Amino acid sequence: MKPEWLTIKPASTEKYAEIKQTVSSLNLHTVCTEAQCPNITECWSSGTATFMVLGETCTRGCTFCAVSKSAKGSSVDILEPYKLAEVVKKWGLSYVVVTSVCRDDMEDQGSAHFAKCVEEIKKLTPNTLVEVLIPDFRGDSGCLAKVVASKPDVVGHNIETVERLTSDARDRRAQYRQSLQVLANVKQIDPTRYTKSAMMLGIGETDEEVLQAMKDLREASVDFLAMGQYLKPKGHHLELKEYVTPAKFEYFKQKALGMGFLYVASGPFVRSSYKAGEHFIAAIVNRK
Repeated sequence: MKPEWLTIKPASTEKYAEIKQTVSSLNLHTVCTEAQCPNITECWSSGTATFMVLGETCTRGCTFCAVSKSAKGSSVDILEPYKLAEVVKKWGLSYVVVTSVCRDDMEDQGSAHFAKCVEEIKKLTPNTLVEVLIPDFRGDSGCLAKVVASKPDVVGHNIETVERLTSDARDRRAQYRQSLQVLANVKQIDPTRYTKSAMMLGIGETDEEVLQAMKDLREASVDFLAMGQYLKPKGHHLELKEYVTPAKFEYFKQKALGMGFLYVASGPFVRSSYKAGEHFIAAIVNRK
């Protein structure tokens, strides 16, 4: 049985309906719907959404994720970067998150398309801050460099869980140490980029393992951290082991801040692109 703190407060649906119609009419995808995010009504009602480019089918088989999976992804809309930029302008977004499915079936793993999306948003709305949430590109530094060169304000890549549980939760091609190296490489390519990562809790990790993962992220010079409760999607997905209390999330938040993270979002409904962190992160980026 879900505890009482796992109750989402109702939000206005007027803006939600408007965004849903716009996304559908342009055949755009959002991780909000594809990953069954519990914050979708709240975020969309306030005019925030995380766009998912490169199709809706992922070539990885992570057991925690509700996104559709296949060895070959769906066709890529070459007009997607332009459509995305138009939507960002229409909604007047000052902060936008762009993520993607993994595209191991493409020669450049979709990195050029990803970069094009960032470039078009920046071209049409120069003052919009863009956060990207990227795959690991199998550790290919050339693919990573393409995305970083497009000048997103924040580059995110999620380790998802602690090292011991990585093989249980993530596709076999997704390695804990490789993800840490991707985050470290962003800083090596361009030290002025902010980096971000996220973890889900409640799948069997220990407190000590969580704290060690935080230390590993700081050693990779990661600036921002998000931690949230894992909620099992419908179907044969990774099993939920524990509902983590708000007090424990606060404990981890304070520990993380003490390690030097610039910002930490930690709570049952926090997700890697949850809007709660955007205003603070935007303030940090703009202040710089």
